[in-house]
Amino acid sequence: MGRIESVFNNLRRREEGALIPFITAGDPDLETTERVIHILVEAGADIIELGFPFSDPMADGPTIQASSQRALAAGTNLEGIFAMVRRVREHTNTPIVLMGYFNPVLHYGSEQFARDAAAAGVDGLLLVDLPPEETQELQPFLRQAGIDLITLLAPTTPPERMSRLAAGGEGFLYYVSMTGVTGARAVDPAAISRTVSDLRAASRVPVAVGFGISSPEDVAAVGAFADGVVVGSALVKLMAAHQGSESLVTEVGNFVRQLKEPLRSRPKNG
Repeated sequence: MGRIESVFNNLRRREEGALIPFITAGDPDLETTERVIHILVEAGADIIELGFPFSDPMADGPTIQASSQRALAAGTNLEGIFAMVRRVREHTNTPIVLMGYFNPVLHYGSEQFARDAAAAGVDGLLLVDLPPEETQELQPFLRQAGIDLITLLAPTTPPERMSRLAAGGEGFLYYVSMTGVTGARAVDPAAISRTVSDLRAASRVPVAVGFGISSPEDVAAVGAFADGVVVGSALVKLMAAHQGSESLVTEVGNFVRQLKEPLRSRPKNG
C-alpha cells in the first residue's frame, strides 16, 4: 500500500478529510521550501502538493505564476527538487505529489523522471496539460516506479468521459471547482457537491477538490462532501507576504492549522 492510499484510509477511519496544501518548490528558494514543508506537516497537512516551476504556467493565475517566476529566477529545477524531497523524506512519511506541466518532464526524460522521482520519495504526479489519452509515454514508467498519476477533472469534462476517467483514477482524483485559472476566488460548494458525489460513486480512489478554496469556511463547506481539499493560491500569497521574515513560520503554521480544523470535525456523513 502506498503512502497516499494509507493516508486516506487512516483519515476515513477517523472520519476526517484530507488537507492538501500547495506550494511552489523553490519559491523563493529550495531551502525555504524544505523548511515550509516541515511546517505544513507539523500544522496538520495530510498530503503536500509541490508545484515545479515552468516558464509558461497557463492554468495558473497571477499569484502562482509569480511564485513560479521567483522559483525559476532562483535556479530551481527538477534535480534540485528531487534532492530537497530526499532530505524531507528523512523526517516525514507525509505523501508528496508533484504538480506541474509536461514540458519539464519531457525534457528530463520520462523514464529517468519516474526513476529519480521515486528514488527521492515522490508519491504522485499531476500534469495540468497532459490529456489522459496521451500518457502512454510516461504512465508505464510511473507505474513501474510506484508513482500515482493523478487525474484532473473539471466542470467542463463531459459526464461520460468523467465517469470513465474516474473509474481508472490513481491515488486520488483532483476535481477543479471552477473553470479558469487558479486563484483565491469564491467557490460555490452547492454547485459542485453533486458532481463530487457522482465521482466518488464512480471511482475506486478518493476525490479532492481544489481551485478557489482560500479560507477555513471554504474548507468546511467543501470538506463536508469531498474526501480532500486543496488550498494553493491563498497559501502561496501568504508566503509571499512574509518572505524573508521570521513571521513566515508562525503565519504559515497558524493558517494551515485553521484550515485543517474543520476537516477534523466535519459531519459524520462527510
